[in-house]
Amino acid sequence: MKKNIFSTFAKTLANMQREQRGMTGLETAIILIAFVTVAAVFGYAVLSAGLFSAERGKETVFAGLQQAKANMELSGSVIVTSADNLTADEIKFTVRNAIAGTPIDMTPNAVYGTNLNRCVMSLTTADAYSNDIQWTAVSIGDDDGDNLLESGEQFEVTVHLDALGGTFGSPDLHPNDWFNIQVKPMLGSTMTIQRTLPAGLDPIMDMH
Repeated sequence: MKKNIFSTFAKTLANMQREQRGMTGLETAIILIAFVTVAAVFGYAVLSAGLFSAERGKETVFAGLQQAKANMELSGSVIVTSADNLTADEIKFTVRNAIAGTPIDMTPNAVYGTNLNRCVMSLTTADAYSNDIQWTAVSIGDDDGDNLLESGEQFEVTVHLDALGGTFGSPDLHPNDWFNIQVKPMLGSTMTIQRTLPAGLDPIMDMH
C-alpha cells in the first residue's frame, strides 16, 4: 500500500516537472534584438521625415529670397505728358532693382507689334481696363546693352496712351481722372503705381 502511494507521488512529481516551461537565454536575446530592430526602423523613419521637412523648409526660404531679390522699385517721379492739355498722351516712370539680385527681363512688348515681353503691365482707369498694355523701355545711365534690369541699372518705361485699346472701355485720361499701372515681372512681386491727374493738364506734369 505504501509502495503504491510513493509510486503515485513520484509519478505526479515527474508530471509536474515535465509541464514546467522556462525561457532560455537565446529566446531572450531574440526578443531583445527584435525590439531594438523595430525601434531602429521607427527612429530612422522619424529622422527621415524630419530631414525631408527641413529640406522643404529650406527650399521655401530660398524661393522666398529669390523672389525678394528680384523685386523692382520706382526710381524718381511719374511724368505725364499732354499735347493738347485735354487728355494725357504718355506716362513715364523709371524702375530699378530694389535689391542687388536676380536680373529682371525688361524686353518691351511693342517690338515689331508682337508680344515678346515677360514683364507684363496693366492699366486701370475709372472707365477702362487693359491687362497687357504696350510699353517701351530705354536704359538710362550705365548699362551693358541688354534688356535685363540688373544691379546698378535703371530703365525708363513709357506707356503711350494714344496707342492703347482698352479691354473694357477707352483708356483716355482727362483732368481729375485717376490711373493705376501694375508692373508684373516674371520674378518678384507686383509694383503698383497709382496717381490722379490735376484739374488742369500741362504739357509735362510731375506726379511725384
